Amino acid sequence: MLTELQKQTAKAIVNVFETGQARGDYGRVTLLAGDSGHLTYGMAQTTLGSGNLYLLIKAYCAAAGAAYAAALKPYLQRLADIDLRLDNDMTFRGLLTDAGADPVMQEAQENFFDRVFWRPSAEAASKLGLAEALSHAIIYDSTIHGAWAPMRDRTLVKMGQPGRAGEHAWIAAYVRERRNWLATHPNRLLGRTVYRMDAFETLIGAKNWQLALPVTVRGVRIEPVIFDYRPPVPVSAVDAATRNLRLTTPHMTGADVRSLEEALAKEGYAINVDGVFDEGLERALKSFQQEYGLFADGIAGPATRMMLGL
Repeated sequence: MLTELQKQTAKAIVNVFETGQARGDYGRVTLLAGDSGHLTYGMAQTTLGSGNLYLLIKAYCAAAGAAYAAALKPYLQRLADIDLRLDNDMTFRGLLTDAGADPVMQEAQENFFDRVFWRPSAEAASKLGLAEALSHAIIYDSTIHGAWAPMRDRTLVKMGQPGRAGEHAWIAAYVRERRNWLATHPNRLLGRTVYRMDAFETLIGAKNWQLALPVTVRGVRIEPVIFDYRPPVPVSAVDAATRNLRLTTPHMTGADVRSLEEALAKEGYAINVDGVFDEGLERALKSFQQEYGLFADGIAGPATRMMLGL
């Protein structure tokens, strides 16, 4: 079980990767040409292209006292539809930047990244029997950055289960595998993010598996005092084709829906595996989310997919 300080250190490392600041930058809006995530936002940079920006802004607008809720609510449907014209909507981008100074937005972001990314990544680590704080940080980084599952599977093929290979050896192999994937990726922007794995290799080389402080990541010193500070009132590896699956009219269909159905069927839910996201699938999904302590909204987003092993 990680301590709260270890958890915050792991998050701070990823914040440095995403925004250059250990505490993150709640109002940071980034748009890089060629980034499949399109517009990204917040302390750990969630993306328009994945549909996760919609989930964050929806949560913020529903929070009591959200100063920019009225201004942002008209954008919710466009966010849900992944309207890529929002990339260059300067009014929308300005609202996001301004909302970053709202303490309600800051709390919403902290809760969002914890619920949607940290908790599922910690569960993924637990399922593999990984207990070290550095291992958790590496999996959290991959969950935020994208493509955790395929890199995990490649490492399992080469190394077997961590329990057999040993946690330290398995994680070191995973970092090497992911670094090679990033370095050779056809999206040249991703090749520039190998610094993430280089930073983790440095921590592995120092045998800092417990994330003992202080640590310096990309020239940023992380020490306990930063976690007592409250601020005044970026390339994603997420495949833009990874949809947040939900009930729509007409119904969503496709291989991703079928994979969701198959995963729920393995969990014991009696559903028709036909590749169509219908009312029955929504009911089963909500039941699964409620059982595992997720927000039972019937949307198969990143947290739900992680819990299902997708």
